[in-house]
Amino acid sequence: MDVLTILGFLLGFGVVYYVMVQGEITALLFNFTAFLLVFGGTIASTMITYPFEVMRKVPRAMLFIFSPPKQRRIAKVIDELMDLQAVYLSQGLDGLIEEMDKIDDEFLKAGIRMVVEDQSEEDIGANMNNELVAIRQRHQRIIGVFRSMGAYAPIFGLLGTLIGVVQVLRNLSDPASMGSSMAIAITTTFYGIFGCNFIFLPIAGKLDGYSNDESLVKELIISGIISIKERTLPALMKRDLERFLSRQNREKSGVQNQ
Repeated sequence: MDVLTILGFLLGFGVVYYVMVQGEITALLFNFTAFLLVFGGTIASTMITYPFEVMRKVPRAMLFIFSPPKQRRIAKVIDELMDLQAVYLSQGLDGLIEEMDKIDDEFLKAGIRMVVEDQSEEDIGANMNNELVAIRQRHQRIIGVFRSMGAYAPIFGLLGTLIGVVQVLRNLSDPASMGSSMAIAITTTFYGIFGCNFIFLPIAGKLDGYSNDESLVKELIISGIISIKERTLPALMKRDLERFLSRQNREKSGVQNQ
């Protein structure tokens, strides 16, 4: 469970609700018509933009922000790769074949399988990098859905504002109708900005971070598999793999300093 995501949502909703109560506009901003226009229109536009194969994965992706996929620690992956190399150097292919059944990571298992099949370093690197590119593309398409929703929501908020202004102009002689029309004009803008900056773009950012973490681990695995295939000296292999720890720390530091 991602505690920060839950705390963020609670804090965000709480702050907005508190300001609404203090301004005595709670009843005004809870407008179902405006909500339907912004979020219904945003979802409809997104459905037009992306195919069904992408859209059907969106609900599961939304669950990840509350219960993120388990990320493997780089230090643990390095130890696992070093153990596999030790087995290969001491027992050869027979030892790797026995170890394959103990590997849970399908990406790592596929790499070891290619070593067992005696594929060349170039083929192993190309095949695993192609798989990594495909994984990244799948992730980016899902992330793109939420970024698109973040772009559409404010536009539908503006559309609602225009509709409300037109209704006001049509009912200048009827103050009661003018008030209702102005409510739609104001609240659609609120929902559009709120949905963009508090829901859709934060989800996209969170998923992008998870994707980058997973990609880094898979890059580490590719480097390790090639080192195993080349029978790299253990000390050299460990030094090369530990560079990924430094890279992870640099990336996290860069995010924090932005």
